[in-house]
Amino acid sequence: MAEPYLMLARLHVRAQTTYRGSFAVELVASVGATVTGLGELYVVFANVPTLGGLTFRAALLVFALGHVSFSLADLVFGHLDTLPVYLRSGRFDAFLLRPLPVLPQLVFSELSLRRLGRTAAGTVVAAVVLARIGIRWTPADVGLLVVTVLCGAAIFAALFTTAAAVQFWLVDGAEATASFVYGGQYASQFPASVYPAPLRTLLTFVVPAAFVAYLPAVSLLRLPAPGVPLWIGWCTPLAAAGAWIVALLGWRSGLRHYAGTGS
Repeated sequence: MAEPYLMLARLHVRAQTTYRGSFAVELVASVGATVTGLGELYVVFANVPTLGGLTFRAALLVFALGHVSFSLADLVFGHLDTLPVYLRSGRFDAFLLRPLPVLPQLVFSELSLRRLGRTAAGTVVAAVVLARIGIRWTPADVGLLVVTVLCGAAIFAALFTTAAAVQFWLVDGAEATASFVYGGQYASQFPASVYPAPLRTLLTFVVPAAFVAYLPAVSLLRLPAPGVPLWIGWCTPLAAAGAWIVALLGWRSGLRHYAGTGS
């Protein structure tokens, strides 16, 4: 059953790597987002010793975890924000005619390998910080780190899917849903403790951006987080499961609502 999707993925990988010089330039250019984010964080800590109760290294860990998680989701699911183009042009109808689930078809219809530059840069930042932050590693810590990255990517993948599902009603509302997804991505790279209580609640229980990096990071570092227990950092899988339940329900409802282009 997975063979058609793997074939699509291989075709896209081959197409993007045919012109190696161009691919290398795009790969390096994608690192720019990492450099920009690091620059913002550096400017903040050049003026304050701590941010939301976190030191520079701790905040850098939050940034790196959020950055890697988003870049992995963006690699596979990021192109779902082009769904309005498919809907308006009628190209989406072709996915409905094939005897395969629609969402996996869309996911594997395009893989942007140039986004791997962001993943690699974020991974390097995370590795350097983890090596210098002084954690006494236990098997549980290693497990928490792995689960955080994978489930953080799953949360963003669910957000991309939810945003795409909304397009069945909006059709031309990519900008509105992009603010929902990319705003969550931006918020996940900073300590949630810096936000006001209402916004912190929103980023924890509605758009679970705090579960992507901040809450697991404070659990990993054994640091107190305002208003939540230390073990909540282990709840990222639950947040990812909840996000995917909402995403799949929204996607299924959107497909039922879709009536075609009429052409």
